[in-house]
Amino acid sequence: MQSCKSPNEARSSRRSQRGSSTVEFAIVMAVALPIVFGIIECGRALYTYHLVTNAARLGTRYAIVRGSSCGAPGCPAAPSDIQTYLRSVSPGIDQNAMTVATTWSGTASCASAPYQGAGCLVTVQVQYPFQFLTPYLPSTTLNLTSTSQMIISQ
Repeated sequence: MQSCKSPNEARSSRRSQRGSSTVEFAIVMAVALPIVFGIIECGRALYTYHLVTNAARLGTRYAIVRGSSCGAPGCPAAPSDIQTYLRSVSPGIDQNAMTVATTWSGTASCASAPYQGAGCLVTVQVQYPFQFLTPYLPSTTLNLTSTSQMIISQ
């Protein structure tokens, strides 16, 4: 035989469960939101690191193309030219926060201006301080650095 609950018993059972879905939602969100924001911040950091790495490669390429046999205006490339170029081609980040260091090494003609001798090794190092946007994460700065080297062949 099946026992039926009286209407008063059914009502009291529903009252005891009132608000339980709100509590469950709060518990799930307390776990899910930090995970979602962590994924977003990791994506931003990877995007910024990709930009820094690409900027180092582009800066080195810019320097070797404007090397010994360059006949175009702006040849040969000086460190300030490379920094200006990299700041113009780096979207999505604060270009003024980006630090660019360029060095030439190799033969004796590489040590001083005009930095255009064939066989010179060009090294471009790009640094960028990455700031997290999500609250409650450490407010420390993550310094992203990338270095690229190429040789002026002509």
